[in-house]
Amino acid sequence: MSKKAIVLEGGSLRCMFSAGAVDVMMEQGISYDGLFGVSAGALTGANYVSGQPGRTAEVNLNFVNDKRYLGVRNLLLHRSLFNFDFLFGEICDTLVPMDRETFENSACRFTAVSTNCLTGEPVFSEKGACTDIYAAIRASASLPLLAPMVQVEGVPCLDGGVSLSIPYMRALEEGYDKVVVVTTREHGFRKERVSRPVARMYARAYRKYPRLVEALLEAPRRYGRELDMLDRLEAQGRLFVLRPPQPVTISRAEKDTKKLRALYQQGLDTCRSRLPALLEYLGE
Repeated sequence: MSKKAIVLEGGSLRCMFSAGAVDVMMEQGISYDGLFGVSAGALTGANYVSGQPGRTAEVNLNFVNDKRYLGVRNLLLHRSLFNFDFLFGEICDTLVPMDRETFENSACRFTAVSTNCLTGEPVFSEKGACTDIYAAIRASASLPLLAPMVQVEGVPCLDGGVSLSIPYMRALEEGYDKVVVVTTREHGFRKERVSRPVARMYARAYRKYPRLVEALLEAPRRYGRELDMLDRLEAQGRLFVLRPPQPVTISRAEKDTKKLRALYQQGLDTCRSRLPALLEYLGE
């Protein structure tokens, strides 16, 4: 019997595409033995493992214009554009409760990917093995310059996308023979190199973490290599990839709920249209 995994790319609020895709999978009863999430992909993936279709979209649509959740004010009060204290506290506990019991007891091996600020290398934190998986998820989604470092098992960490954007190779290395990848960028997208002003900001902000600065500057080229390999493995039939069918134009801190809702609908539509092929790939 094949081992199945799903890999979710990050991208801040671009995860609304992924949210639509995985909601269709939940509605269809598609489950995986493992889930690997990076940044917003880890947040979206947690709601998949907790079995709560619609929760990612509900949180983002209901609170994206709430100053407690997202905004420059949070940078001043909490040193983070997204207020994770509010997200993991009041939202998860009472406003849009997360089913933590189902998440923690699920047989699905959930892995959040963050970046070790000391080495610039990815950190793979697995539910059940990591002492605080929620801290690991928070670290995975903590954007450079826009959020403070988070201690994961005593190591300062930041956004997983700094060191590894789409961890499909990790899934293959762990022995999963059916790997579904959900990206948040259209086919052919490539990142531009880091501009000199931003590079100077990285160097100044993280002068005590030279390996992290190296990883930040290398990230666009590494991402391009990840996508090239993704294309090759997809062509070989080793991976199944779901992508936005057209360029995603929303920003990482998009406030327009119409745009966010449209991207979520795009995720729903894309997954529904590819559902027969997906089920065939998974052998279901």
